[in-house]
Amino acid sequence: MLMALMNSSVVLGYLMSTYGGDKAHSSSKYDAHKKSELRDVYNRMVRSNKNSPIYKINYTPQVAEFAIDIKVKAHDMENIVLRMGGGDEGIESVLNEKKAYSSNENAVGVEYVGDQDSETDTSQTFTVDVRSLATPQINEGAPLVKDAHDIDPGSYSFDLDTTNGSYEFQYNVNNGDTNLDIQKKIMRLINTSDTGLTADIKDFGRMSSLIVASKQTGLSSNEKYLFNISSGASWNELKTLGIGRITHPAEDSTFYLNGDEHHSLSNIFTINQSFALTLKDTTKEGEPAIIGFKADTDMIADSVNDLVDSYNSFLAVGQKYQNTESNSGLLKEITNIGNSLGHELSEIGISTDEFGMLSVDRKALDDAVSGADMKKTYHNINMFKSALHREAEKSSTNPMRYVKKLTIEYRNPNAGKNFPAVYAMSPYSGMLVDLQL
Repeated sequence: MLMALMNSSVVLGYLMSTYGGDKAHSSSKYDAHKKSELRDVYNRMVRSNKNSPIYKINYTPQVAEFAIDIKVKAHDMENIVLRMGGGDEGIESVLNEKKAYSSNENAVGVEYVGDQDSETDTSQTFTVDVRSLATPQINEGAPLVKDAHDIDPGSYSFDLDTTNGSYEFQYNVNNGDTNLDIQKKIMRLINTSDTGLTADIKDFGRMSSLIVASKQTGLSSNEKYLFNISSGASWNELKTLGIGRITHPAEDSTFYLNGDEHHSLSNIFTINQSFALTLKDTTKEGEPAIIGFKADTDMIADSVNDLVDSYNSFLAVGQKYQNTESNSGLLKEITNIGNSLGHELSEIGISTDEFGMLSVDRKALDDAVSGADMKKTYHNINMFKSALHREAEKSSTNPMRYVKKLTIEYRNPNAGKNFPAVYAMSPYSGMLVDLQL
């Protein structure tokens, strides 16, 4: 039972700054669960709580960071395992899926979003030649001397017109406010307004300018702009800031699909309701990205690479905190997986370095996946996958089991039936208690 309080502002601040903007940790279809799955998670939490001793933790921000890192890595590991059939099905299940590939992931990303059950010619390919990306509208303000006072104290406003609506922004300039102070005020005002715009400060040493940009890209034929900033009463102040002038108009992407020219308002779009493309960069002249379906051996090998990456990221968390907040339990459990399966992993091209990290010999892995003894190869991969699945379930249920703590009282083994502590459920479910409560 956990007897500790956590400062939610510190915890949530670390969570958002470390993982909030990372697309790799955004929601996936595996984050939606059936009632039976949620019930199973709850039952695991209760079982863990009933048999856990009462203990005390010396709370520090590092303890919270450690617990969050474990939670996130365990969640990532579980999702990877689920993509490969979960803990019950073998990795052979990925052979029943259609997955797309791009010959140039740096320029064109792709994901197959079509019907998995449809009869599709998986040998078909097409080319994408990217000439230019879709860009947002940017209004770059005038460079102002940071510590100067070009705007007098007072109350000011400006109007914002977007494709979705019109808004009025009001701000105050106090005595002593510098140009940089005013730019930061307006930047915060725009960034917290949820109007589809972002604002930033461009630094020129002694000078700085306020930059306003649209989140949306591209410009349709009946639009002159994505947003317009104007002011009546505060026209002089707006002119001083310079954010009413469009410096970079929004532009559509230009690309060639099998040699035919196309344009798109966004860099993300779908082809034939089957391939979701993400344009990331332009391609070299005469070297278009080739889009098609992955071969079975490639899908298996890619899945193994994902498992290894997940293992290494979990191991890195244990190594990061082993001399501070961790009780070394996490590190021992993870390394034990690699050590106990060392022979099986080596047979499929996976080796361990001096730090315990796993690395993949892609040629050896490809040979094993496409070799004569594929049944044994799949067996070895499934053993590794199942071990990671068990570790992910255990770690996500109770990440605090790996934190250094002082045991206060053990459960009575002869009590017949121990009861869970109701308020101790929150740490296991990811809820946090504020120190001020």
